[in-house]
Amino acid sequence: MIIPHAQLSPDALQGLLEEYVTRDGTDYGDHEMSLESKVAQVRRKLDTGEAVILFSESKGVCNIVLSNLLD
Repeated sequence: MIIPHAQLSPDALQGLLEEYVTRDGTDYGDHEMSLESKVAQVRRKLDTGEAVILFSESKGVCNIVLSNLLD
């Protein structure tokens, strides 16, 4: 199920973004980025529709994925 990010409270969205960008296996290439930069980058993708928040009811977890992967 896709969850519109605008429907989340600011605190819930911030927490989700921070948790997402700090997950094991998240790779931002050769350049070190601050937490704030990583969060801003993902937030921009949500704002432009390049990414969406998916909630798995069966697992009870959220993930952020690129919207072009859903086609």
